[in-house]
Amino acid sequence: MPRARNGAASDTTVRVGTFQSLPSVLRRLGVDPEEVLADVGLELALFDNAENRVSSELRGRLFRCCVERTGCGHVGLLIGQDGGLHSFGLVGALLKHAPDVGTAIRALITYMHAYVRGASMSLTVEDDTALFSYHILRPGSLAADQIGDGVVAMMFKIVSEFFGRDRKPSAAWFAHVRPDNLLPYRKYFGVPLNFDAEHYAVSFPARWLKLPLGNSDPELRRLLQRQIGELELKFADDFPEQVRTALRTGIPAGHSSAEQIAALFSIHSRTLHRRLTAAGTGFREVLEQEKLALASQMLENTALEVQQIANSLGYSRADAFTRAYRRWSGKTPVAWRASRVKETNSAIGV
Repeated sequence: MPRARNGAASDTTVRVGTFQSLPSVLRRLGVDPEEVLADVGLELALFDNAENRVSSELRGRLFRCCVERTGCGHVGLLIGQDGGLHSFGLVGALLKHAPDVGTAIRALITYMHAYVRGASMSLTVEDDTALFSYHILRPGSLAADQIGDGVVAMMFKIVSEFFGRDRKPSAAWFAHVRPDNLLPYRKYFGVPLNFDAEHYAVSFPARWLKLPLGNSDPELRRLLQRQIGELELKFADDFPEQVRTALRTGIPAGHSSAEQIAALFSIHSRTLHRRLTAAGTGFREVLEQEKLALASQMLENTALEVQQIANSLGYSRADAFTRAYRRWSGKTPVAWRASRVKETNSAIGV
């Protein structure tokens, strides 16, 4: 598994505002939120302030406990449905005043790390389709399926608000196996659903990125940007994390060489290597860590075959991927997947 990095505790925190409706969702499902929170060592007062933070691990434990206590397999989806631009505080206000949809989405991507560390977003355009994606940056994250479902629901709601009443995304994508009960998903999204995907995402016609937003106020936008500028500055020196984020989208797209990643930062590959070395790591190390993270995420949360996963990581043959994965993790992909299934079944008493 990837080794811990300096500052790991600080880069895997989550702002409570991104899942603030959790107590109300539990109440609707007939469960006392105070009891559920107490099970993981938290208090209900945590949700009084959207700026409060918890670790990503603790959020995962909380979501898993919600599923166990309610018996509802789509708790994350329900929590995400109640989210929206308001979940992102000042950044949410900034998005409302962007000149167009594309600018708004890219602003959310830029400031995402100030709200959720250990995850990232990306926007890619291929042919006539835009894909707005969410990436979990840590393998083996607890309740990743619930958290991912919640984020897709929130992303779907946000972009639908941007598009206007007569438009909505074309499809929703989920990086986990197809759930037994599809009704809640079909009812909320009302668009084609794709499971066993590489990322959590929503897709829509690329031309909609140019749709103007009616509330755009350039002066207020400049004011908001100054107010949240400190958020960007706070993490601007975390170059290895920026490289990891770039690799998370670059690896599946086949753009993960040092030269290709360096070009994204408008620097030479030698500069890329030098900056990573100064931060106590190296490009090869970061690349292997992110390949392992992507592979582990797909092995645990999807039903994709090993060959399919190998192909998405740039391996033409499954045996080459298997050797690399054993070198990274100490187990073959099949053995690692089996161990995770066993651990999950043991945790839920199966």
